[in-house]
Amino acid sequence: AGTWQGTLSTPTNKLRVVFKITAADGKLTGQAFSIDQGAQPIPMNSISLDGRAVRWKLDAPGASYEGSFTADANTINGTLTQGPGPLPLNLSRATAETAWAIPEPPPAPKPMDSAADPGIEVSTVKPSPPDTRGRGLGVQGGQLRAINYSVLDAITFSYNLHALQVSGGPAWLSTDRFEIVIKPDIAGQPNPQQVRRLIQKVLTDRFQLKFHSEKRELSVYAITLPANTKHKLTQSASDQNLPDLRFPRQGLLPARNATLAGLAQALQGSVLDRPVINQTKIEGRYDFTLDWMPDPFQFGGRGAAQPLPDNGKPNIYQAFQEQLGLKLEATKALADVFVIDKVERPSEN
Repeated sequence: AGTWQGTLSTPTNKLRVVFKITAADGKLTGQAFSIDQGAQPIPMNSISLDGRAVRWKLDAPGASYEGSFTADANTINGTLTQGPGPLPLNLSRATAETAWAIPEPPPAPKPMDSAADPGIEVSTVKPSPPDTRGRGLGVQGGQLRAINYSVLDAITFSYNLHALQVSGGPAWLSTDRFEIVIKPDIAGQPNPQQVRRLIQKVLTDRFQLKFHSEKRELSVYAITLPANTKHKLTQSASDQNLPDLRFPRQGLLPARNATLAGLAQALQGSVLDRPVINQTKIEGRYDFTLDWMPDPFQFGGRGAAQPLPDNGKPNIYQAFQEQLGLKLEATKALADVFVIDKVERPSEN
């Protein structure tokens, strides 16, 4: 237990890192801080001590640390692994005089009323420059900004759909890309559902989108609970926090306060090549970690050009069974299909 600090040398810069570890009831817990990257607290997971050997994980950024104490127990010599290979990171026990100051994080923006259905005060839509790379969506300074988004991107995100669940529409639906800026008519930081509603309203107002829904049999992945088995999910302590379903790296999902429907949406949105349907009938919110070796066709095929090294993890189907007590299988099932009746390129701003 105590405060440990050291400098991590990456190929591009040097980062000061602090680990604060506490012991209570025979259990070690802690938080990590990267002082030069905003100093937001990062939970430490699976802290273990075996003789002089110490290990812990940082599930959120997909990192792990292994080291060993020196004889005086005031230094840990070790390595931090995040990505392709380990980097040296030696830690010293900090005292009140030597401890690095951890800057206060900026105040969190005031949230928008969760019951509000925000409208649009003003919106701008313009073609993305031809050399724009990547795609992004974020809220800053009271404005929602989508970068390099196609109309198909906006539909699948805002309506929680896989691209295979969208039918009809012109060819430019997926090829033309836009920069969309929205100023809501209500102050505050919108939650994820409110962000989706704002994108839906821009699609209606600026792209004249009209559609209807149908049920069609599609090739899907189904999440099921095998008969006479109990799942391995941990009930979340509170349902007041927003769900966290982010991938710190390919093949790792440390989910917090998540529903099984949210898990299905995360997998079909980022990982798998077809819609994912939750057929478990499991209600509630859970904490769990899904850790697997992705194949080259997952994550949009991004692994095909640069295959990931074998990390000894199970494939996603085995991980579902071993880590969640659930089953993921390819099958055919009725799924909602978003049928486009009308869509137009936006008028000039």
